[in-house]
Parts: sequence; structure tokens; C-alpha cells
Amino acid sequence: MAGVDGEVAPARDGVTGTSDPDAPEAEQASAGRIIRQNFSDTVLSSVATFGRALRIGAVAVYIGINDAIRGRFQVHETLTQAWFLIRVTAVPSILMAIPFGVIVSAQVGNIVSELGADSMIGAAGGLGVIKQGAPMATAMLLGGAGAAAIAADLGARTIREEVDALRVMGIDPVQRLVVPRIAAMMLVAPLLNILIIFVGVSSGFVVAVSALNVTPGSYWQSFGAFTTSIDVWVSLVKALMFGFLVVVIACQRGLEAKGGPRGVADGVNAAVVMSIAAAVVLNTVITQVVTMFFPVRMA
Repeated sequence: MAGVDGEVAPARDGVTGTSDPDAPEAEQASAGRIIRQNFSDTVLSSVATFGRALRIGAVAVYIGINDAIRGRFQVHETLTQAWFLIRVTAVPSILMAIPFGVIVSAQVGNIVSELGADSMIGAAGGLGVIKQGAPMATAMLLGGAGAAAIAADLGARTIREEVDALRVMGIDPVQRLVVPRIAAMMLVAPLLNILIIFVGVSSGFVVAVSALNVTPGSYWQSFGAFTTSIDVWVSLVKALMFGFLVVVIACQRGLEAKGGPRGVADGVNAAVVMSIAAAVVLNTVITQVVTMFFPVRMA
């Protein structure tokens, strides 16, 4: 088709002087189809992964109870794994609990001081550490250090075909590898939670007395007036649930590692991210339920 000056217009879509008016709509439809496909694949993969993790956890609990009843539970392996978890999480837990207790006490103390209720700093800071700080710090430490170590160990065993060798010899990998690690995590999680509570409350007390001019007696009096045994038990139960969640996810990602060292690294990264994210979501649900049935009240 000739232009004004007698030149031929540039070709579009392979035909001189023509264009396809439906091309943008076709591209949009294709992009939408790709997005829907990726979303559905991601959702289905996530549901499948969650189902496999639940299956490993349920089978491990059944095998562990059965072994304990029959007197063939792997006590030595459990204690070995527990000591390993303590070594990699004890010092970081102290280092995390100190600034957490200081921050909670300082921030809450400033707000409470503006309201003229300095005597309530102990209650506010203590409840913050016990009900939220200690369980979440436990979950992050177990998910960061513990889950990474477990996923790396099991992932390395998987790519070296040690897990397949166990199956060939008639040994259940869940019974031999997963059960002791779950038992060790369930043993270490409440101990770590108690350590974080002690260090966090103590560091908050030091800040309140030295920097906020709170008398020691009023701090502990308000702390004891609002902190009940239910708060401590709920904190310990949270730590146990977070520990179980973390170790199941770590074992599942480790046993499903493939693709060589890169696969192990991907499994470790996935275990850390998934375990911490799952613990945060579970903590929100538990907090809402506990607040509904056990509101804050005078001890």
C-alpha cells in the first residue's frame, strides 16, 4: 500500500500494510493462562508437600510410641541428636533473649511511663517475653539452626543413596533417622524456651531498674500479679508444637533432596523458610485461641 509520498508502508504481521487487531487480546489470554497454570501448579505442589509432611509426622509418632512400648526406642541416638541441637542453639538463644528482653522492657517502659504507671513495666515486659517472645525465639532458633542442620544431614544421606541402602536392607528410614530427631527436638524445645524466658525476663529487669528507675519490688510485684502458670504452660506447649513442626518439615525436605549438592542446599533453604513461616502462622492461630479462652487477668 503506497503512502502519501509514494512509499510502501512497512509490513506488519508478515503482510504488507496489514495488522492483526486480535494480537493484544491473544497475548493477554496467553499470559493469563500461564499465570493461572503457574498458580494452580504452586497450590497443588504446596498441598502435596504439606500432605507428605503430615504423613511423615504421623508415621514417626506411631513408630516412636510403638518402639517406646516395646522397649526398643533409640535412646542413645535421641540423646546424641538432643546434645547436638543444644550445642547449636544454646548460645544463640542467650544472645537473642538478652536484646529481646531489653527492647521489650525499654519500649513498653517508655509507653507506660507516659501513662504514669511505672509499676506495670514488670507485668507488661514479662508477659511479652513469656507469651510471645520466648516461643517465637525458640521457633526461629530451631528453624534456623536446628532445621538447617537436620535437613543438611538427611539431604546428604539421601543424595549419597544411604537412605536407599537402608530401604534395601529392610530398615525403615523414618524409624532409623526421623524418630530420634523428632524426640530430640521435643526434648530440647521446652528447655530452650525456659532458658529464653529466664534470660529475657532477667535482662528486662536489669533495664527497668537501672535505666527506667523502677524499684525491684514493684517490678516483681506487677510481674507476679499478672503472670499465671497458664501463661508459662501455654508458652511451653507452643514451643513443643513449633519444635515438632520444624523437625517434621526439616526431615521431609532432607529425605526428598535430589540433584546433588545443589539439591541439598535447596532443601536446607526450603526447610528454614517453610518452618519459620509455618511457626509464625501457627503462633497467630494459637494466640487467638488462647486469648479467647484465657484472657489476661490478675493472678
